[in-house]
Amino acid sequence: MIEVRNLVKKYGNHLAVDHLDFTIEAGRIYGFLGPNGAGKSTTMNIMTGYLGATEGQVLIDGHDILKEPEEAKKHIGYLPEQPPLYMDMTVREYLRFAAELKGIPKKKREDEITEVEKMVRVRDVENRLIKNLSKGYRQRVGLAQAVLGFPETIILDEPTVGLDPKQIIEIRELIRKLAKKHTVILSSHILAEVREVCDYILIISRGKLVASDTPENLEKMLGENSTVELETRAVPSEIRLLLKNVPGIEMMEIKAGGNGISNVMIRQKKDEDVRERVFRAFASADVPLLTLKTAGTSLEDVFMELTQKETVPEAFRKQKKWEEDKNNAGDI
Repeated sequence: MIEVRNLVKKYGNHLAVDHLDFTIEAGRIYGFLGPNGAGKSTTMNIMTGYLGATEGQVLIDGHDILKEPEEAKKHIGYLPEQPPLYMDMTVREYLRFAAELKGIPKKKREDEITEVEKMVRVRDVENRLIKNLSKGYRQRVGLAQAVLGFPETIILDEPTVGLDPKQIIEIRELIRKLAKKHTVILSSHILAEVREVCDYILIISRGKLVASDTPENLEKMLGENSTVELETRAVPSEIRLLLKNVPGIEMMEIKAGGNGISNVMIRQKKDEDVRERVFRAFASADVPLLTLKTAGTSLEDVFMELTQKETVPEAFRKQKKWEEDKNNAGDI
């Protein structure tokens, strides 16, 4: 488990990390999200001991990363955005070097390197110079370095940046495979990737943690008024007449499309589900519905809402207050 307590990092007058508090529990894949300059990489560098904090502390399995760095680092593996590779070494030579630095016993070293090579699928290039590898293979070698020693937590900073779609899919598969035995923390600018891979998301903006929850719960909290979308072979005037007296509709927008098909966006009132009522209204008038579906808030909507505004939406402030109260109650 990793505990980040009241973490602050200043560069002169610039506050890069602003009193961050969060806990990383075992057995999950965490997504660390934020716009450029939000403080993600700075926070990760502090968590892994590459940077010192101005204030606060990071505890890794109870060990302070600054006061007990050797003991704390035994429990984490780290892949920075730019993998720390030596281009004139072969893959095998580099992993031997990394294993020695990590203090892996000499008797276990070769077997463990072979196991990691197979896991991240670089066994077939182990005797090639790293400088002659593609970017995708270099990223895998960096990941192999992070996994060596089989630490409880693997921290990955932008692990798929600059990769082609095939390589991105392969790295995602590796992350899912790692998550079966390790806790994984990854930062990414690709929201679809985080939505697909991560169990839990931390969103940071201007150095502050503005939200933390599962992707599903984050979307629900922001989506107070969900939207229903439908397509029908009816003209706008007929649609308005059909839906005029349907309860639970807050507003609607109708666009006439091609081939006599109209597209309708219906905003429901809070805690309402109007789909069945809408269906019955059209069915009773013998007007065909081609599609009828809900369109909830996406992770992209959540991200934009939280990182582009000065104030945090009320739903998230309530959630944060509830979490703080729960944690304080647990300390009593």
